[in-house]
Amino acid sequence: MKQLLIALLLLTSYSIIAQRHTEEKFEVSGKVIEEGSGTPLEYATVSFTNANNTVVNGGITDLDGNYSIEVPEGVYSIKFEFISYKSKTLTQQRVNKDISIPTVSLALDASSLDEVVVRAETTEVQVRLDKKIYNIGKDLTTSGATVSDALNNVPSVTVDVEGAISLRGNENVRILINGKPSAIAGFGSTDALRQLPAEAIERVEVITSPSARYDAEGTAGILNIILRKEKTLGLNGSVQANIGYPSSSNVSGNINLRTDKFNIFNTTGVRYRDAPGNAFFSNRYFSDTRENPLVTEDRKYERQDQGFNTNLGIEYYLTERSSITASGFLRLGDDEDVTTNETNEFDRQNNLAITRIRTEKETEEDLSYQFSLNYINNFNDSGHKLTVDFQYDTDEETENAFIDERNTFPMEEELPAEIVATVEDETEYLAQADYVLPIGENAQFEAGFRANFEETVTDYELYEQFSPNSSFRRNDSLSNIFTYEENVMAAYSQYGNKFGKFSFLLGLRLENTQLKGNVEAADVASETNDELNINFDKNYTGLFPTVNLIYELNERENVTLGYNRRINRPRGYFINPFPSRSSEANVFQGNPDLDPAYSSAFDLGYLKRWDKLTLTSSIYYQYETDSFERIQEDTGQLTPNGIPIIRTIPINLSTNQRYGFEAGVLYNPLEWLRLNGSFNYFKFITEGSFNGVDYGTENDSWFARGSAKVSLPAKIDWQTNAFYRGPRNNAQTETEGLLSINLAFSKDIIDDNATIGFNVSDLLNSRKRRSVTETETFRSDSEFQWRERSFTLSFTYRFNQKKQRERSRNDTPGDDDGEFEGRP
Repeated sequence: MKQLLIALLLLTSYSIIAQRHTEEKFEVSGKVIEEGSGTPLEYATVSFTNANNTVVNGGITDLDGNYSIEVPEGVYSIKFEFISYKSKTLTQQRVNKDISIPTVSLALDASSLDEVVVRAETTEVQVRLDKKIYNIGKDLTTSGATVSDALNNVPSVTVDVEGAISLRGNENVRILINGKPSAIAGFGSTDALRQLPAEAIERVEVITSPSARYDAEGTAGILNIILRKEKTLGLNGSVQANIGYPSSSNVSGNINLRTDKFNIFNTTGVRYRDAPGNAFFSNRYFSDTRENPLVTEDRKYERQDQGFNTNLGIEYYLTERSSITASGFLRLGDDEDVTTNETNEFDRQNNLAITRIRTEKETEEDLSYQFSLNYINNFNDSGHKLTVDFQYDTDEETENAFIDERNTFPMEEELPAEIVATVEDETEYLAQADYVLPIGENAQFEAGFRANFEETVTDYELYEQFSPNSSFRRNDSLSNIFTYEENVMAAYSQYGNKFGKFSFLLGLRLENTQLKGNVEAADVASETNDELNINFDKNYTGLFPTVNLIYELNERENVTLGYNRRINRPRGYFINPFPSRSSEANVFQGNPDLDPAYSSAFDLGYLKRWDKLTLTSSIYYQYETDSFERIQEDTGQLTPNGIPIIRTIPINLSTNQRYGFEAGVLYNPLEWLRLNGSFNYFKFITEGSFNGVDYGTENDSWFARGSAKVSLPAKIDWQTNAFYRGPRNNAQTETEGLLSINLAFSKDIIDDNATIGFNVSDLLNSRKRRSVTETETFRSDSEFQWRERSFTLSFTYRFNQKKQRERSRNDTPGDDDGEFEGRP
């Protein structure tokens, strides 16, 4: 028995030792550099695949291009990849001890049809045939900021004080999320982008010369915002908390769990924000009959914005080459705004005659959600691919406003109050398919189809008092239900090829657009203008050709030329014929007679890379017909207090020509200093008239931005961003120049797993829009500041992540996220 026990113990010990031996892991280390220059490639991916073609482990290189990865004993193929570089694989690598792999050099992928990459510390730029891609994750000034704030740091893009987004000074820009219209972007509105944290962005694609694969909407071009989705094996993520002044706070986090069969990803954020603002208007009327020809309005905005958003998805790998992704997005908003408007009327001797206080208390509740399914099948490694998408979006916005008014001079007097209730429901269905077929070594054919159906129902009710303290009655002249439908069916095909140093991409897109509007109202008052066609059903079919060419002078220098035809469809806000009521004397009214605008655009670009300096530049020209222009006119009507009502209304002008030049520079003169700057100059000529008034004008303007990032001792980074937009004008309005400066600091702590940051937005409190509008009947001077200077303190903690691993593995060759690169 004793001998048997000893034998069992020995057998058990041997089994345990053998098991431990089979589970023992060994460290494989090495370095990845750029071929030719010897520059370390930070964030290059290294993966280990066994004989069963199963990825056993992987990782990324650090700041110096080094990697160290543990794998069990075995024989592996080790693959090295980096965006826009040729991948390299070492086969039959036996690992039975700690080993060091000789340095691996990766060369730029010169055989790629359309891709040139520029790397810098503050940003990463990829220049392709039909777009530029900016990875902005390292911009310190976006810490604690919103998506809208982050876009204002992207070259060619400007965001005005009200959140309106422009591309090269043109507001007719299409906003896409992950290549598609989305409730996340508010169906084209910018309000939702001011509620999402900037940390949700992976990269921004600036598409000034869109190929046929993209929606033809947006005469200025397309901004495609790609959200984060981690692609590294294992569990990883980060949490960020911010607190600021004026009072603001938010907590956001992202987490990813990826195995060989699935990838679960989630980004969630909760935010609270006070956004105080102000505005001033001075209206002088030239009428001889007015007793008080000068009226001023001094407004104060108090906004409390609360929001919650989450994006949850799972990608399941059906095979090694195919996957299906299901994701859901939810956004909740609960806002409380108070606008106080003090109106002063002055007589002809500039003596104060009347002072009136108008207070608008508004609550707004938002509910947006989106569900999407994506199927992708990579038939082989050469790019042969099929992608199919289905998406459902809905957005419900409920606004309730109580408006009370009283005279405070020359005597206290209560005035009739108003209640405004607005419920807006937006629903969108989207289905699309894209097919990519490589032909030979350098050629590629693409084709696709898309159907998009969108409906917006706006239920607007106005209740008024006829005398102070009386009961409220519904105003049937202005209360209405406006239903707007936009249905688009599209198909496209395109072909690209490369001959030596010359590449081209030719495409043609066919789109059919149906615009329908219907008003349900008890009474249509004269305020809506009897000349407007209230109900409409319009149908447009158009062809939209695209041409994109590139000639590589050498590996570091190229010239591009692009042409495209595009359409600008009027949004529901521009179509709704019923005037807004935020101000009695200054109202906005949509125009249901608006037709889509069409544009043809040319873009000539040049890129040159040196060791420490990169230059990107382009000259562009755009010719647009039936272009939209917002004009102001005296309606000839008076408020109950006898003030003339000035109406802002969008119209179709005959033509709009735009010439421009832009240049961008990335310069890293020293290891501790990184500079980034861009400049954009444009001139436009507008011709057209409305109601017998000529609104033709000719003007030029420009804007410039610069960024400097300095690495200080003790792992402290300091960054300053400056932006200046030059003065501009249209037929009626002259707008002054605007300067804005942002400042940020960050320091790494806890073994570089965490970062604390501090930033100041609008350091000089100068981000104000000042303008003058003059017509034959009135002159209006205004100043508007959406949000005052703010300070933010942030803390970020990362687990199982390298510091600022914002360089996307999504774009590495052979990755599964290629579906975002080509969208109709």
